[in-house]
Parts: sequence; C-alpha cells; structure tokens
Amino acid sequence: MQIGFLTSCMGKKPLEEVVAFAGKAGFAALEVSTGHLPADRALQETSKVKELFAANGVGISSIAAYSNLLDADAAKRQAAIATFKKNIDAAVAVGTPVVCTLAGMPVPGKSKEQTIAEDFKAVFTPLAAYAEDKGIQIAFENWYPTLLQHFDLWDAILAAVPSPAIGFNYDPSHLLWQGIDYLGGVDRYKGRIFHTHAKDTEMKAEVLARRGCLAGGWWRYVIPGYGSVEWGKYVGRLRQIGYDGVLSIEHEDGAFSPEAGLEKGLGYLRLFV
Repeated sequence: MQIGFLTSCMGKKPLEEVVAFAGKAGFAALEVSTGHLPADRALQETSKVKELFAANGVGISSIAAYSNLLDADAAKRQAAIATFKKNIDAAVAVGTPVVCTLAGMPVPGKSKEQTIAEDFKAVFTPLAAYAEDKGIQIAFENWYPTLLQHFDLWDAILAAVPSPAIGFNYDPSHLLWQGIDYLGGVDRYKGRIFHTHAKDTEMKAEVLARRGCLAGGWWRYVIPGYGSVEWGKYVGRLRQIGYDGVLSIEHEDGAFSPEAGLEKGLGYLRLFV
C-alpha cells in the first residue's frame, strides 16, 4: 500500500511544483486533478509528463476528473461525457489504471433512486464499456450529495451498471459522520474499491448535543489522525480484502496549509503503511 494525495489542495501551483513537493516530502503517488493535468496536455505531452513524475520518484495513482456527468441540460451532459472519455484516454496515456469521478448529482425532479435507474444507467453503461475496453477502472467518490449517499444507493449503482470497470474511490470520512459503518463497507465492497481517500472527520460531541444532527457545525473534515476514523483498523480491513493501492490524502482541513497538512497526514499514515 502507498500514501499519496489529491493535488487539488495545491490550488493553482503548476504541476511541476506539485510533483517536486511530493517527491521531496516522500509521497509515493499522486491523484492528479484535471486542473493540474488536463486531458489535452496528458495526450499531447505524454513523454514529458511521464519524465516529470519519474524524475521525482512519484507515480500517478489516478486521474481525478470530478464533475457531474448527469446534468439535466442535454448539451452540458454531452460535453461532460466527451471530456470524461478524453480523461479515460489520458489515463491510458500516462499509465494509470484509475479515473476518479462522481457518480453524478440527482436530476432535478427525480429522487436519487430514479436518477440511478434512468440517467446514471444511460450515461455510464457506454462509458463503463469504453473504460473496460481500455483497461481503465472508474472509481466513484462517495460524496454524500451525489448518488452515493448510503450503501443501498451503492448497491443500486452496481445493479444499474454491473460492469467490472465500475467501483469506488472509498472515502471513510463521508460515511463516519452519517453513522454509516465505514469498516463494514470495506468488506461489503471487496473487489470494487479501486482507490481510497485518506480524509478524517472530527466529531464535536458538545455541538451535536446542543444543536442536534440536523444542524451543521458538529463535524468537519480534517487531516488523518485529527479525527475519529480508526486508521489502524481501516488499513487492516483494506489489507484483508487484498487492496494494495494508494491512500490518497484529500486535504480539506482549514487548520493547516496545504504543505503542512499533507506532511502531517503522511507522517501519521506511515504508522500503518
């Protein structure tokens, strides 16, 4: 298993600077945002991109192409689909087997279940076939506003598009504060976890007791080790199901700068990896 990070937290810094930081800090691989590596660059400058990563001793765990491919506007939806296919091609070009994305937002006027049965199935059945043909896995992050709010919806996703190219970028932080069993979920989706985010959640019991779970402010995303995720158990579960990929730190902790937070997370996760 390796430790990496999602490059989005590095903002508008050029890819070269991000990769150099990762190599110097000791990260093994990067989940590279399309903001840092657009598909056109990956396809047109493939050799240069590979040389950049190799020179710094850093791999590419995935292409991070987080967008909503289920837009209700037909033109916007088709544009997003076309862009996503280019990102699959980009992943092939730079030599990573995973493209991370979103399962999509519920279409206005439809429930999440309806959106999965109708729109998700229509969009991702051909995309999954395209990815499968090219040896690429599509990993959906389980961000709760999307179609992947809870495990019943995860099951509906897999039933709608049963392709082996469809799986998850498993993020325990989104499950924890909802009260969903993030450890049991690892066992439940064995073989479908293609990538995983290393993000923690701080639970503020005193705020919860005062405001209740329907109000905000009683939880926040933090660097691994500063919240309630049991990382030793989590990594152990991943090992048990045979996962040997990356733990990709998704830095959304306002208490730390990008560099400081990533270095803190790396130091902590090294206790388990």
